[in-house]
Amino acid sequence: MATVNFPDPRDATPEGIVAVGGKPRPDFLLEAYTHGIFPWPVEGYPLLWFSPARRAILELDELHVPRSLSRERRRTSLRFTIDRAFDSVIRACAAVKRAHEDGTWITTAMISGYCEFHRLGHAHSVEAWEDDALVGGVYGVDAGGAFAGESMFHLRPNASKLALLFLIEHLRTRGLDWLDIQVMTPHMETLGAKEISRDAFLERLSGAQRRGLKLFDVP
Repeated sequence: MATVNFPDPRDATPEGIVAVGGKPRPDFLLEAYTHGIFPWPVEGYPLLWFSPARRAILELDELHVPRSLSRERRRTSLRFTIDRAFDSVIRACAAVKRAHEDGTWITTAMISGYCEFHRLGHAHSVEAWEDDALVGGVYGVDAGGAFAGESMFHLRPNASKLALLFLIEHLRTRGLDWLDIQVMTPHMETLGAKEISRDAFLERLSGAQRRGLKLFDVP
């Protein structure tokens, strides 16, 4: 298998496109995420790989938990786990209907690629359980000591938000102080996320990788 080499993300188009084509295989995904690039399928085009000019991140010390969500976290009966049901989480994220969106970017090929990526120890999930039922979750990618959040879903109110807070606290315990959220969303903005330049993001990513943090226990 040929070695995958992406162009420098600083040479991305004005829309943030770094490369076109390829597949969401583990070798492509590993090379992309470790260089600040992520895939985003767009219907009618070969697979697109992005590094946007403005990158959304969450500084964990700047996390703002709304009072109602903080109250819900204190009283919830949900149980949270890590990497117990990655395949189910990503499939649920693909299936959930979202406001103002038609279809999903989490295609069958993306699911297959990320599930294999997970089995190789690079992609991870947090699950929210109500008794034995999976009712929420979030998944993302360990980019060599930095973490890129990908998608969330919920079948019960606040389940995905609480799963995200559980993930954030886990990453804190492993020494990480920021989270890559790629593209700003209203919920993440409410939590205190902000946008930084691509150059600033790539510096943060490189710095995190140099620290060599072990974010998850991988067999």
